[in-house]
Amino acid sequence: METVEIFDTTLRDGEQSPGAAMTASTRLTIARLLDEAGVDTIEAGFPISNEVSFASVKAIAKRTRHARVAALARCTQEDIEAAAGAVSTARRPRIHVFIATSPVHLRHKLGISTGRALEMATDAVSRARTYCDDVEFSAEDATRSDPAFLVQIFSAAVAAGATTLNVPDTVGYITPAEMEALIGYLRAHITGVERVRISVHTHDDLGMATANALAAVRAGARQVECTINGIGERAGNCALEEIVVALQTRADVFGAATRFDTANLQHISKAVARGTRMPVQKNKAVVGANAFAHESGIHQDGVLKDRSTYEIVDPRSVGRATTLTLGRNSGRHALFARAGALGLTFDEEGRREFARAFDRLAAQQASVGDADLMALAAGSALTECAS
Repeated sequence: METVEIFDTTLRDGEQSPGAAMTASTRLTIARLLDEAGVDTIEAGFPISNEVSFASVKAIAKRTRHARVAALARCTQEDIEAAAGAVSTARRPRIHVFIATSPVHLRHKLGISTGRALEMATDAVSRARTYCDDVEFSAEDATRSDPAFLVQIFSAAVAAGATTLNVPDTVGYITPAEMEALIGYLRAHITGVERVRISVHTHDDLGMATANALAAVRAGARQVECTINGIGERAGNCALEEIVVALQTRADVFGAATRFDTANLQHISKAVARGTRMPVQKNKAVVGANAFAHESGIHQDGVLKDRSTYEIVDPRSVGRATTLTLGRNSGRHALFARAGALGLTFDEEGRREFARAFDRLAAQQASVGDADLMALAAGSALTECAS
């Protein structure tokens, strides 16, 4: 089983979600939680962007015990010096340099030629290596770039001293089949690729971020850049919780695992949601409120008989528990299982009366809670009620 490293960019790309800026103390807390959970690399921020970011990255670098701490930098001397200064106290520092490589970015954003981009990338990686032995190079908008130019610029980055090559799907454009083919092509053609780790950074504009990251893993990528709750620019990033649980659950397909302790997922998810003021949607995979909740009578009956009938992930492995929500779609099996857990027992007539009362109430409100069941039972033919 090969290891896929988790590069968490919640504190950089995630915080770039509109309105998601976190306090310094919240950022430290989240960095600590990620470190304790076994993230391989924490991208702590973009130090050149402002003094607050620089100070925060520096504080995280100083306090992180296990993970690498990365700082982002454009291919300029000022950016690289700021990144180097911010991670200088880290036990395992990384400088992450990037430059756009797609025709649309080179022409309209940077106004430079491919030759100039190649020169800037080479110089930046070389300069970053004077400060740090661990340098990641990203070709921004790689999935809309000429693959032959990607081979050229990645090969130059390796020669200049890059240790990780990142392939960003910056605008969420690529499809899984295309991603698998692209990573395979790059691995076959980059000079010196055997000396570096291939990474991917996928966005969710078309809802394929996690699928694209997994396709890259199948093709040999061994680092995935992701965020807690999938937050990030526009529609967000590959969700950390989705990638680690998918690799864990379908190891038969991917033949790879992470070092991340999934039991911490729910706690970290809630911390990020609070810190960014971005609630998690109820149907979000793994960490959403409904991810392990069942209301349909058929599903509830199956889960009560054997959890694996409708749950492919053991909720305990991700810090969760199975929930059987009682409502108008629920069946008798779940209703009386919950009643029994509350200590309620009935004679035959009481069961029928209790079930009819439940049906009437469930038709009037979205869900029926424990207090509702106790109230209904008070009007039925109870034989016993034990608290």
